[in-house]
Parts: sequence; C-alpha cells; structure tokens
Amino acid sequence: MQAMKATWLSASQKRVRTILQVGLVLSLVLTGCTEKPARLPAEKFKSTDITGAEFGKSFRLNDHHGKPRTLADFKGKVVVMFFGYTHCPDVCPTTMTDMALALKKLGNDATKVQVLFVTIDPARDTPALLAQYVPSFNPEFLGMYGDEATTAQVAKEFHIYYQKQESKNSKQYAMDHTAGTYVYDQNGKLRLFMSYGQDAETIAHDLRLLITD
Repeated sequence: MQAMKATWLSASQKRVRTILQVGLVLSLVLTGCTEKPARLPAEKFKSTDITGAEFGKSFRLNDHHGKPRTLADFKGKVVVMFFGYTHCPDVCPTTMTDMALALKKLGNDATKVQVLFVTIDPARDTPALLAQYVPSFNPEFLGMYGDEATTAQVAKEFHIYYQKQESKNSKQYAMDHTAGTYVYDQNGKLRLFMSYGQDAETIAHDLRLLITD
C-alpha cells in the first residue's frame, strides 16, 4: 500500500510539473506577442537636409489677398517656399505643378502643408496677377510679394539669387533666379532644400516625413 501511494504521488508530481512547464512556455509565447517590434531605421529625406541652417529664419511679406504675413502665421504646417515670377516660361510653372501633384498624393494630409510662391518680380507681379496665377495650381497656394527693397531684403535672407535680364522691351524681360525650394517643418524650422526637377513622388515623400515628424 505504501509503495502504491508513493507511485501515485510521483505521478501526480510529474503532472503538476508538466502543467507548470506548459504554462511557462505559453507565458513566454504570449509575452513575445505583446512586445513592440524592433523599431525600423528612420527614413531619410530625398532632398538636401539643411536642418540647423542659420538663414531664412523669417520674412515679412503680403499675400495675394493683401494680408501681411510672417513665417509664424503658418506654424503648425509644413511650409514650402519657392521664389519665382509669373512670367517665368518653364522653371516656375513646372515647380508649382509638381507641388500641386505632390499635395494630391498626400490626400488629407495636404491640409497640413502651405505652399508660398514669393515673387522676385514685384514690378510686374501685382497682387491681382498673383491672385490669378498662384491659385491656378492649387486654390490653397499663396502668392507673396513686397516692394523692390523688401524683395531684395528677403532674397538676401534666404540666399536667393535673382537678376533681371537685359531686354529692349521694358515689359518683356526674363529673370534669372535660384530654382530650388525651401521647406520648413511644423515648428517653423528650416529643414530642406529641394532642387529643381524633383518629381511629385519625391516631394510628397519628404513632405510626408515632415508631417509625421
């Protein structure tokens, strides 16, 4: 009888041990399922990263509605800033078209981006002309302007080159100018320089990174 009892206790202990082992394994498996996956390396910008730049900190210009604007007015949005002019035959309309296409690719996140078109030709680019030209690419785009002195000051602050080409016709002239685009994050910090010719997909990729930053 004692031998049988000992055998029964031994079998019982084995069953308990097995149950405990199974429970431990299940616990480890479940714990593994609830752990956060390893963080993937951060995506990189495809444009030139100029984070920490000591220029282009702000501006004072009027939008095409005549409202005075500074960079602080757009805090909370990714700001895309391009310098051009409405009579530009190629670079300016191409860039603005690519920006419009990029925003379409962002879907609802497009509301978190503000595109600014800053004229370097205030002699011809009146508020009325800017109001007609700039929103033709996207109704939310804003044309920005200042007088000759203000334009020169802002261009200097942003390291923008522009020069009127000599022409026999005082009203039919072209402007040489920097063709790239500056991009600010939602905190108003200058982050990117987009070279001319980047396609809409590339632009959308970098804007999306700043929106989710």
